[in-house]
This record gives sequence, structure tokens and C-alpha cells, in this order.
Amino acid sequence: MIKFGTGGWRAIIGDEFIKSNILLLAQAIAIDLHRKNKAMDGFIIGYDRRFLSRESAVWVAEVLAANDIPVYFIDDIAPTPMIMYAVKQMKVHYGAAITASHNPAAYNGVKIFTAGGRDATKDVTDEIEVILDELGESDVKSLDFKTALETSKVTIIKPFNEYIDNILNMVDVDAIKDKHLKILLDPMYGVSKTSLQTILLTARCEVELIHDRHDTLFGGRLPSPNAVTLNQLRNRVVEKGYDLGIGTDGDADRIGLIDENGNFIHPNDIMAMLYYYLMTYKGWKGPVVRNIATTHLLDAIAIAHGESCYEVPVGFKHISSKMEEKDAIIGGESSGGLTIRGHIKGKDGIFASALLVEMICVTGKSLAELKEELREKYGQFEMAEKDFSFDASLKSALKHQLYEQKELPEFPYAIEKISYEDGVKVYFENGGWIIARFSGTEPLIRIFAEMTELEKAEELCNIMREFLGIEK
Repeated sequence: MIKFGTGGWRAIIGDEFIKSNILLLAQAIAIDLHRKNKAMDGFIIGYDRRFLSRESAVWVAEVLAANDIPVYFIDDIAPTPMIMYAVKQMKVHYGAAITASHNPAAYNGVKIFTAGGRDATKDVTDEIEVILDELGESDVKSLDFKTALETSKVTIIKPFNEYIDNILNMVDVDAIKDKHLKILLDPMYGVSKTSLQTILLTARCEVELIHDRHDTLFGGRLPSPNAVTLNQLRNRVVEKGYDLGIGTDGDADRIGLIDENGNFIHPNDIMAMLYYYLMTYKGWKGPVVRNIATTHLLDAIAIAHGESCYEVPVGFKHISSKMEEKDAIIGGESSGGLTIRGHIKGKDGIFASALLVEMICVTGKSLAELKEELREKYGQFEMAEKDFSFDASLKSALKHQLYEQKELPEFPYAIEKISYEDGVKVYFENGGWIIARFSGTEPLIRIFAEMTELEKAEELCNIMREFLGIEK
């Protein structure tokens, strides 16, 4: 029943996300560590604010401790990137975060990290799934958490200071201090409050918060920072005259921005601005990595600077691997996750927020001005994104239609090429494109299209939706 997707294992609480499955997963991880002779390296675990997150982290720790694996337990809510940073700094072989990231409140899950603080690759999760297939509940070992603490099989760690200091050392704090920015932060009832607020206050920003209390239902909305969910942030930024609004998802590895005029800044534009900033203003050199559903504006920026843009499948593990291979400056995705060279190998919304604040202060330009600067230099790139739920019984038929029969609708533009690397992506001769793929974390089919005009991108999404017989 435990199957890993692009962002770890996620399941509905009380359905598949239950104690017996969590214990089985922990036992499989323990067996895998012993088989690799990495058990004594230890295991780091942290958790977010979701229902059952701390309890699940304790259950995992109890199993690993019983299997003679030293456990380093972050006993306070922790952003996923902080956990990844701890995995990197403490040089353990594996770590995990109990989180379902931006999924609805009914979900929880486990993200597994590997040496260096990166998302586990498919090879790693496949090995764990094979072990899971061989296990039964009677195979699970467990040691009471209190006993594990008393016998030092579990050690409480606090990586907060090191993580914060590392970010502060990577951004130009003095440049930020000079501007005295007024920033409104929306953690979306998640875990970014303490970390991001500390960084911004250290840089002498004026910071206020909304939606920062503990609410496992996330205020009844999806904890994903997009144009719809950040509507209250948008209204407050305009009403109170903030320089910037920052929203972070449930586990703080993704961001969404509201500019001083109340406009939502799409993650595509965020990545493009940062890549442009790092090369044009900070003098960095190097390529960029994006996933298959992220803007080709990055390609245009790279080409103009004599660099390359590399396209990879969805899943940040692919981005971090390609970044390392090509020594890329920055890597990210259209859903709001990114990282840069020299930081952790996974996405970090807290670090990205700090770097964006630096960008505004160093350039002396607002987000709106920087966005227009990119438009004038590299042209217009407009993306439409549509998520559609569907009857689970239809998934096999849809996959067969798209991937095996390779059937596609009649598009109004000449096709340059078609890729089936991750879903089906159609590249048009005019530079536009459309992709349809199944979510690896939710029962959704996702359709993205990019053209020079939003209306044309919307048209492409509707053509694909109608062809697949999916209702709005």
C-alpha cells in the first residue's frame, strides 16, 4: 500500500496513512540501512504541523532505535529544508520529514532524504518498496520513545541556529538593512514563521504575520501559495502598504509572492528573476535547471548569457541531480520550489525568500519593475495551469490513450517535437508548448501550456481537456 511519488509517500490520514503502515515503512528503512552498512551513520527525523506529524515521527524513531540505528530527533516543528540541512551537516545517510507539504489537510506523508541533504531518488525508494513487500507487522521492532531517550538511542537535536546562520551568511544582510522593507508573511498555518521571521528581523525588516497559528485544517484552504490561496495576503499588502508579501507552503519548501501593487508573482517569474539577478547583478556564471512543466523564459535568459537550460522530469530529485552534474547556478519548478548552488540539494522556500528580499534591495527595483525588465529583454511568456480530478477507474484508460496509443488532439500550431519523458509534452515551432501529466502526489491530471499570450495558452489547455473527456 505504500508507494512513493515525486515528493515522497503521501496518503490520506486514517486510510493508508495509519500507524501500522508508518511502522512498516520505518522497519523497511532500518533494514535498508543495515543492508547498506550505513546504520551507524544515524538517522535524522523532523515533523511539521499536520495532524499526527509528531506522533508519526515518534513511531519512526521508536522503530529505528529498536533496530540499533542512532536517531537524531528534531523535537519541534521544523521546515523541511531545515531537516535537509541537518542531514547534510551531520553527514547521516538518511533522514526524513513527516509532512505532506502542500497537499490538502486530509493528507500526511513521509519525505525521505539521502546523504548530502537531497530528496531520495527513485532507485532508493524502489529498494524500500521491495523491502516493504516482504514485511509483515510481526517483523516490526519497536522501543518505547522514553526508554530510547534515556538509553541515548534517540538524541534531541536543534539545528535551528546553524540553519539560520547559514542562510544569513549567503545573503547580503547589509544591503537589506539599508532598505528597511515592510514585509507581510503568510506561513499558511505551516512551519516557516520562526525561521523566516528571524532572518528578516535580523536584516532589520519590519515583519508582520497572518495565518501563523497552529491549525491542522490550514484555515480550510490548500496550504499551497498560489494566486487563489494568497488572496488575503494580496488584499492586506495593498491595504497596509507593504513592500512585499511572502507566502510559504505547509512545510516551507515552496513560496509565492505578492508585489507592492497586490499582484501575484508566479513562481516562473520568481525563478527567472533570481537567475537573471545572480548573473547580471552578482556576476555568477552557469546554467539553469528546470522541470518539464516550467517556463522556457529560463531558456531565453540562459541563451542570452551564453549558458544552457537543462530540462528534467518533475520531482526535485531530478533537478538537484542535474544541478550537481552541470554545476548549475539555480534549479527550480513552476510550483514554487527552488534552490541555488552552494545551498542544500533540495528546494527551500525560506532561503529563496531571503534571496528575493536581497534582490529587491540590491537592484533598487520592485518586483513589478524587474518583471517588466525581463519582459522587455526576453519577450512575453504566459503560462496557463489546470488541475483536473478524475475517477480513479479512468486513470489506466487515460494513460493508455496518451502514452501507449499516443493519441493527441488537433492543435492549431505546427508541432516541432513530442516528448514522453514525463507525461506527454508537445513543443510547437512558435516556441510554445503544452504538457499533460498525472500528479505523483494527488489523484489529478495536470495540464500546463505556455505561449506569448495567456488566451492562447488557455485555449491549448481546453483543447487537451476536451480531448481527454475531462469535465471542468
